[in-house]
Amino acid sequence: MSKLNIEDALNKIPSTDTVEKKVMKFMTIVLVIAIFVIVIFCIVMANALMPVDRNDTNKVEFKVQAGWGSSKVVDELYEKQLIKNDKLIKLYLKFNPQDNIKEGTYYISKAMSVTDILEMLSSNKSVENETINITLVEGKRFTSYMEQVSSTFGFNYDDVMKVASSEEYLNKLIQKHWFITDDIKNDKLYYPLEGYIFADTYNIRKNATIEEVLDTFIDELGTKLAPYKDTINGSSKSIHSLLTLASMIELEAGTGNFTLSNGLEVSERKVVSSIFNNRLNQNMRLGSDVTTYYDAKRKMQDSINDVLTICNGYNTREEAACVSGLPVGPICSPSLSSIEAAINPATTDYLYFVADKDGKLYAATDYNGHINNINYLKSHNLWN
Repeated sequence: MSKLNIEDALNKIPSTDTVEKKVMKFMTIVLVIAIFVIVIFCIVMANALMPVDRNDTNKVEFKVQAGWGSSKVVDELYEKQLIKNDKLIKLYLKFNPQDNIKEGTYYISKAMSVTDILEMLSSNKSVENETINITLVEGKRFTSYMEQVSSTFGFNYDDVMKVASSEEYLNKLIQKHWFITDDIKNDKLYYPLEGYIFADTYNIRKNATIEEVLDTFIDELGTKLAPYKDTINGSSKSIHSLLTLASMIELEAGTGNFTLSNGLEVSERKVVSSIFNNRLNQNMRLGSDVTTYYDAKRKMQDSINDVLTICNGYNTREEAACVSGLPVGPICSPSLSSIEAAINPATTDYLYFVADKDGKLYAATDYNGHINNINYLKSHNLWN
């Protein structure tokens, strides 16, 4: 090649600056296209993750079967029209895996986003695990609790009472719990499980069975009694009689303290427990109004004069009522403080007690002292 041709060829080669400009232009175009594609993809993906219909809040039952993976879940969601795009969601899950989706029944609406749906399916919020709170107040009767259970869980009241008194269920409880004995099968009892329902606040599965609900209450009583097990087993009193005594203390005693003659302060409940124990040890009738109200199935504000001499397993008021010791069973569900007072009463010589209109306790060692306390309350406008 001649010198002239070589120079012409060299002159036709683009300069470095020109090449760089072209490369930069090309790269810029590629980058813009890539960004455009990414933006479009993000928009499409964001749309796929959005609710199918924000205004449609109607709940649709959706069941996740055992063994379903996330892909199968997406297929089912798409079939029920609860998500917009199954393929995009499966792609989304490749980068955001959901390995903790739990089987169960869920209620999902088209107003929920995909992330909300996945969060629900990965939680314990299935219908099977949905819970409900119920608060039982101490000192209430078994029937009151069962009415509350029926209304809270949607049970039929008669069905609840039938389960709670069935021999099959009672036998299960006797076999399961150290603190439940054949005493609950006494045919003189109005309700076998009276006093065995521990009053507290519970969080229970909404679709629990009647037995499961009752078990929860009774199991909690077992937990509360566990620290006293050795003391109870070493006592001359049965657990049934202790719960019976505790239920009477619950309704007879206040929550304040009482100053003994030696200056020591103890709870009023322990003093009432001591008085009941002293009367039992001296073969004295307990003479407790609260047992008669229970016997008559009446409220505390009602009159009981017409039933004072009725003979049954609960009425401790009159000799004709035929109960010389403790009632046949508890008359309410006692609090832990009343149970503790029944197990560990104060040491006193008192045989009588009365409360003023504010609930304060007055105790006496003999009947004359008791009458003096009553007269004092009446003369000081403290009589209830």
